[in-house]
Amino acid sequence: MNARFGRLLAEFVGTFFLVLAGCGTAVLAGTFPEIGVGIIGVALGFGLALLVMAYAIGDISGCHINPAVSVGLWIGGRFPGRDVLPYIAVQVLGGIVAAAVLYMIAGGTPGFTLADGFAANGYAEHSPGGYSLLSALTIEVVMTTLFVFAIMGATHKRVPAAVAPVAIGLALTLVHLISIPVTNTSVNPARSTGVALFVGDWALSQLWLFWLAPIAGGVGGALLYRALGERSTETAEDERAVEVPPDAAARPV
Repeated sequence: MNARFGRLLAEFVGTFFLVLAGCGTAVLAGTFPEIGVGIIGVALGFGLALLVMAYAIGDISGCHINPAVSVGLWIGGRFPGRDVLPYIAVQVLGGIVAAAVLYMIAGGTPGFTLADGFAANGYAEHSPGGYSLLSALTIEVVMTTLFVFAIMGATHKRVPAAVAPVAIGLALTLVHLISIPVTNTSVNPARSTGVALFVGDWALSQLWLFWLAPIAGGVGGALLYRALGERSTETAEDERAVEVPPDAAARPV
């Protein structure tokens, strides 16, 4: 198999798994039966899915499975710019296919309706807690900034490689615990796009925010990490690169 195709396929599969597991937990198990897994369970669904995929495909594609992460790692000097758009394309496709599979599963019960939100992200009247556009914008930018910052720190050369997926998975869990009440937590445009296409209407009209804010946060997290790195005496070689050269696999991010 062509190495570049393999990396793109891994990103597709990883994003598919993340969206199906995370959004599936919210849609199928979040309130079932009457008292389901709740916010903690949904947060763990996303965090554990990322942790598992980091071990499964980290050495193949770097396991970005998130356009904001790919952009952030590019800005942070950890990922080649030529691969950013192809990665984003397959990530979004993976999210859409996962949402389609989830729709087929969830639609098998008489009580299912897209009016319940289908785990879509939103603000104002479509925020779980009724939070405003400004609140949603702020939390999505800040949470994605901290998430990408944590990824860059966890994948530093001096951090044991086996530990990085655990740290990153826990970081995503914490992000969800904080922000589910505000926006249902995006920090990932591919995750938001997949379910929004099925909900349509308000979810599509608000989707711009869940592209703009996570991408801005990804850039912010990378710049913040680089700013701190410039003050240290460590050289660039002290960082574990997550760039994916044409003929070599990446370390997990």
